[in-house]
Amino acid sequence: MTLKERLQADLKQAMKAQNQDERDTLRLLLAAIKQAEVDQQVALDDAGVEALLRKQAKQRQESIVAYGEAGRADLVEPEQVELEIIDRYLPQMMDRNEIEALARQVLAELQAEGPGAMGVVMGRLMPQLKGKADGRLVNEVVREILS
Repeated sequence: MTLKERLQADLKQAMKAQNQDERDTLRLLLAAIKQAEVDQQVALDDAGVEALLRKQAKQRQESIVAYGEAGRADLVEPEQVELEIIDRYLPQMMDRNEIEALARQVLAELQAEGPGAMGVVMGRLMPQLKGKADGRLVNEVVREILS
């Protein structure tokens, strides 16, 4: 079952269970997928759907931060609910320790030292971690190791 099919099946289950939050979120996601398919004139595969879900999750995270800073707790909660639902469909992200271990391995391979090697290390590391780790966290870990 593809990720898109899983979303559609879960939408049906949410409708039967009368779970409004999940139903509405899944409808939004499926609409975003459909829009991307129309815009790109291709049917999205699992990688494309996953990328779109990551983008949607990132939007929710940014909204949560913005609403929190603005003191709008009433708007933070629905965004958090949507983010939790979206996260169910995304693979688990690597934690800091896993990123650090991989970064140290790349540093050893490249024999890189000092902050000047940041670009080279990130260039080698990011393709390996694409979709598996947050870029900001990777940058932070590499910067700590190199300094």
